[in-house]
Amino acid sequence: MLGDSVVAYGPASYLVASLDLPITGMVTQASDDAPYLCFCLYLDPVLLSDIAISLPPAGPVVEGSALSLHPITPELLDAASRLTALLGDQASAPLLAPLIERELLVRLMTGPSGGIVRAIAAGESRTGQIARAIGWLKAHFREPYNGPGLADLAGMSVSSFHDHFRRATAMTPLQYQKQLRLQAARTLMLADRLDAAEAGFRVGYDSPSQFSREYRRLFGAPPVRDMGRLRAMPQVAMAI
Repeated sequence: MLGDSVVAYGPASYLVASLDLPITGMVTQASDDAPYLCFCLYLDPVLLSDIAISLPPAGPVVEGSALSLHPITPELLDAASRLTALLGDQASAPLLAPLIERELLVRLMTGPSGGIVRAIAAGESRTGQIARAIGWLKAHFREPYNGPGLADLAGMSVSSFHDHFRRATAMTPLQYQKQLRLQAARTLMLADRLDAAEAGFRVGYDSPSQFSREYRRLFGAPPVRDMGRLRAMPQVAMAI
């Protein structure tokens, strides 16, 4: 879940994120006999840029949502399976894993997700500019919101920055900061067992009532009730 958007995907699809997004996820189907397994691959901008030089031109990078969902291809599935198999082959993994990772990135850049993946490689693209602002927000989310400063960091006017940020993340920069704060507070309450007032204060809230109100709006329940629900589902709680 990103903002108000819900994305559901299963074993026959893959999700690409070109920006660091405050996503909330839930495993809807899993059991002891059929546990949930997930394959994640970090998209290294430096490696992507190196690969992009060797690929045929693909036209201008198309800006849009930072999330992209696609059906998995046999080629991607085969490469991912071979990379996973190397977990049990410590002798070969250092030699073969980088080659298979490169193969995966090439297939991502030349497949249906090519546009969004190439945007990561283009450091001076709008995606790169928004990524700089997001990096600052993640490091300083406890501080008061500074829209003009973020726009300046991204190298855009305030109006252009807000427009491109919302288009990429499905939320405004201020909403993004609030989600970072609320998710951090949720982790503090769950892992460190802080009370709501202390958790809200630590992530930048001066008003406990405002914290509780915005927490309920994002997670669907006030902090105390949400913690009770999560602690009753320990496996789910630990995955958040």
